[in-house]
Formats: sequence, structure tokens, C-alpha cells
Amino acid sequence: MYNQVLICEGVHDVIKIQSVFPNLECIITNGSEISIETIEMIKEYSKRYEIILFFDPDYPGERIRNKILEVVPNAKNAYIEKELCISQNHKKVGVEHAKKEDIKRILTPLLNSNLKKPSILTINDLIELKIEGNKATREFVARYYNIGVPNNKTLLKRLMSLGVTKEELKEIIKNYQG
Repeated sequence: MYNQVLICEGVHDVIKIQSVFPNLECIITNGSEISIETIEMIKEYSKRYEIILFFDPDYPGERIRNKILEVVPNAKNAYIEKELCISQNHKKVGVEHAKKEDIKRILTPLLNSNLKKPSILTINDLIELKIEGNKATREFVARYYNIGVPNNKTLLKRLMSLGVTKEELKEIIKNYQG
């Protein structure tokens, strides 16, 4: 896992980006109507990781970039030229249509070559800490980290991507009054 998290617009962008950088954590905004929940998640990730913004070179992409920069002003910006990401039928523009070599050229200078050691947190840890199987505790933990209120599997993935340890979770749960 890198020391950065990349923010992009959609799942097809992630597929293209991760075909070049398979270990790069990505957060999807789901288009220009970025939710408050997603903004809060990005803010939480920015406490632990450097944020890189990589959006389509169009008005909605710039709108999302500006919304995120309001809350994470130190985010790095990656830009792709419009002519490098036009669909084959020439009707759409987007990161998902870019060539892999262009994505690599644009993002490589922004990525640290030092890979961050991933969190070694397991589903058994969530069971032991009574997070798995206890909706109220799971919601408390998810809200504490501002990562939405996902199911157990997604919670584990998000906690791991934040680098949360079992010991850290134990301390947080001690403060839970549920």
C-alpha cells in the first residue's frame, strides 16, 4: 500500500488506475454530486495519508476537485490533458479512457516509492472485539473513523486501508458506551 490515497470519480477510473498501480488505495466520489459522507471519509484518510486528486478534465471534475480542496487544501493535484482521455467513439472524456502509459507518467511523480506497511487486522479481530455481529459497535467504530457505516467486510477493508491496528481498536471500544 502506498502512503497516498487517490480520489477519482468512478469505478471505471479505479479499474484503469489500479491496472497500472494495483496497490494504490482509491476512493470514488461517484460523480460530481459528492456526498458529505464521502467528504468526511476523505478528511479522515487525509489525517493518515497524502491525498491525490485525479479527475476528468471537465467542469464536473473541477467542481469535485474544488469541493475536496475546501476541506483538504494540502491535497496533491494530478491532471490529465483532455486529448489524452477521449473515448474511442469521441463522445466521452474521462480518466477511464486514458492509456495506461499516460496514467503511469502522470501519477508516478506524485507517488512515494516507499510502500506503507498494511494493517494486519483480521475478521477474527473484529469478532474478538465484538465489532462483527454487533451493529451498534460496528456503527460506532465506523462513525469514529468517518468511513460510512459499511458491512463487516467493507469495514475491515477500510480500517486496514487506514492502518488501524487491533490495539487502536481496543482503545476506541473502551470509550464506547453502547
